[in-house]
Amino acid sequence: MHVKHLTSALTLVATAALLTACGQKEEAAAPAATPAPAVASEPVVKIGHVAPMSGAIAHLGKDNEYGARMAIEELNAAGVTIDGKKVKLELLAEDDAADPKQGTAVAQKLADAKVAGVIGHLNSGTTIPASKVYSDAGIPQISPSATNPKYTRQGFKTTFRVVADDVHLGSTLGKYAVETLKVKNVAVIDDRTAYGQGVADEFSKAAEAAGAKIVAKEFTTDKATDFNAILTSIKGKKPDVVFFGGMDAVAGPMLKQMKSLGIKAKFMGGDGACTAEMPKLAGDAIGEEQVFCAEAGGVEGEAKVGMDKFRADFKAKFNADVKLYAPYVYDATKVLVAAMVKANSSDPAKYLPVLAATTDYKGVTGPISFDEKGDIKNGALTLYTYKGGERTQLAVIR
Repeated sequence: MHVKHLTSALTLVATAALLTACGQKEEAAAPAATPAPAVASEPVVKIGHVAPMSGAIAHLGKDNEYGARMAIEELNAAGVTIDGKKVKLELLAEDDAADPKQGTAVAQKLADAKVAGVIGHLNSGTTIPASKVYSDAGIPQISPSATNPKYTRQGFKTTFRVVADDVHLGSTLGKYAVETLKVKNVAVIDDRTAYGQGVADEFSKAAEAAGAKIVAKEFTTDKATDFNAILTSIKGKKPDVVFFGGMDAVAGPMLKQMKSLGIKAKFMGGDGACTAEMPKLAGDAIGEEQVFCAEAGGVEGEAKVGMDKFRADFKAKFNADVKLYAPYVYDATKVLVAAMVKANSSDPAKYLPVLAATTDYKGVTGPISFDEKGDIKNGALTLYTYKGGERTQLAVIR
């Protein structure tokens, strides 16, 4: 090897040895790194919520979702412990657009996501088909607003509701129309949905039983905007009252068209048409004590203090007034979680029997207990009219 090359090779070897020695010295001097302690994350309990977040009654769907979010956020802030472990509640909110097919699709999506329970749906027409999906998956479902009796009469162990059904609601309105408003001739319109037909049929039966005559029966759809043909037909029958089974998005425009046609009859509806939005949707056609309706649920006396606080807190949190069902969604969510806590488990199979045995849970909507079908016991109704553009309470009936 050439001397020059030999010298270069020796220099490289010496340099490498020096670097190795320095590295070993630094390793010896530096203390071993201590691994950071693992942060134990809180177990997550997923709760589903479904309502129409798009379409004509999206304002009611958003109202429902707000009720669920308010309950979940309050529970997380207070801390929920299940079987000795603090858990985090997570809301999975879905839109069924008030469409039965979309309702079953999102129900399956929530079942696949392994939610511990479901609050919803809003409409009877989506709640009933979706309930089969939840039943097959063994997932408890509490509807805050579906009033069609069929929902809890299918033999499923997973179905519950925190409002009175159409039998109670429709029959109470039918009796009120005859006995208090003294009507004799009645026209009935429904929107062909499970809810609309159900409440209209119960109203008709009760009104007839109380002595009224049904002079007209008509139907429309839950997406209709033109009612002139059926209203013109009804006008010729000279009814004392027109009862509509359907939601406020249809009821409001219907009232406007009744006024433009000169129909002087009073207007009645179930809880779907008994909202704070009705004066906006109907305009001056809302009249003064011209519209009468009933909402499933109701509080009075000392219990009203809790409801008033809920409404104030809701307004402060979302900068929006309660439209209709938010308090029932709020209670349903808290009842569901209370059953998990009491059962020491969020496993549906383990807490479902505890949920079914709920007795006198103190909700903002009143005491909640379930019967053998999952219906609320002693469900109250609140009768309302509209005065000065505001919904005004008339009476609470149990």
